[in-house]
Amino acid sequence: MASFNRVILMGNLTRDPQVRYTSGGTAVTEIGLAVNRQWFDKQTNSRKEDTTFVDVTLWGRQAEVAGEYLAKGRPVMIEGRLQLDQWEDKQSGEKRSKLRVVGETMQLLGSRGDGGSGGGGGRSSSGGAQSRPSAGGGSSSQPHDDMPPSPVDSFYDSGPEDDDVPF
Repeated sequence: MASFNRVILMGNLTRDPQVRYTSGGTAVTEIGLAVNRQWFDKQTNSRKEDTTFVDVTLWGRQAEVAGEYLAKGRPVMIEGRLQLDQWEDKQSGEKRSKLRVVGETMQLLGSRGDGGSGGGGGRSSSGGAQSRPSAGGGSSSQPHDDMPPSPVDSFYDSGPEDDDVPF
């Protein structure tokens, strides 16, 4: 039987990340993510909102980037997998468990001014997408000049010629 374990979450940090290091020197941090859901309740004729709090563990460079650029309130997108942690409570002897997300990729969202007092690191203020040049053919400044343009941006820079259109 096939299985698939993939989670994509977008929300705001509930606390500042605290980076720690294992005895082997690997960075690790645990962040709290608040994910909001809004809906309209027809019975009460009002908008409702529900918040889910999710614990996320980041390892390696992702943990270091989170510690450097993220702060309480900052929006972030995490992609990873679910992991069930199980242990025995030392005081009561009961078996305990907790479901958490192990983050594998992280994308910083918003601009430096969004949310807490943390720095930037997102690719732009439009939620991570790079800006495209205007239709007039001029080029806009890239958020990070040291990054090569994506093929999509190159397409918009040159634009298709009339002979290139297949129809």
